[in-house]
Amino acid sequence: MKRYVLPLFILIMSLLYIFFIPSEPMLVKLLFKLIPMWLIILFAYRQFPPRATKVHYLLLSGLFFCMIGDGTLIWFVVGLTFFLIGHLFYTVGFLGQWRYSLPRLLSIIPIATYSVWMGIQLVTSLNSNGEQALIFPVIAYIAVISTMLWTSVMTGNRLAMVGSLLFVISDSILSWNMFVSDILYSNVWIMTTYYAAQFLIARSISAFNWTKAGNTDNSSLNASAIH
Repeated sequence: MKRYVLPLFILIMSLLYIFFIPSEPMLVKLLFKLIPMWLIILFAYRQFPPRATKVHYLLLSGLFFCMIGDGTLIWFVVGLTFFLIGHLFYTVGFLGQWRYSLPRLLSIIPIATYSVWMGIQLVTSLNSNGEQALIFPVIAYIAVISTMLWTSVMTGNRLAMVGSLLFVISDSILSWNMFVSDILYSNVWIMTTYYAAQFLIARSISAFNWTKAGNTDNSSLNASAIH
């Protein structure tokens, strides 16, 4: 039962922030926004094996920088930068767990296609709204988060894959709502997918128990994490 206490607490605090905490005062809203991430970081740390390796600390660092991005997103470019750094940590961590598979390798095609399409929509809207200064940061972020998603697919870890995909969905809703057109209940969709994404990435840490990708026991470790 104890193993479910922290995930349950994360769920409760996430729902509390999304559905019950008012927008004002802003500092209170921001505090409750960050509490689920603090708990997810703690949860991630508790997934570490007795002998933690570089990948564990890279993913934990990714969670930390994304949490900072969460807190500073009111200054859009600042928050975007911290999220970008977080995704770079995720990407490097996932690259260290690369497990070649042709179908997974080919996933780069739909990921790249979607990224280009989304980039075109956002750049068009930014140009029409006179926000050309945001074009480069937005394109850079799209490139980095898309790479992060693809490298998560290449690990073969389902939790990491689904978590990364949810992260892309969350950021897609956020950027579309900000720059293209309003989305009904956007905050609910953004935050539910975001917290779920971070939780699944944190949970995936327990699957990365080997020193180097390609060890003979990789499959059993992945299976134990998935199930």
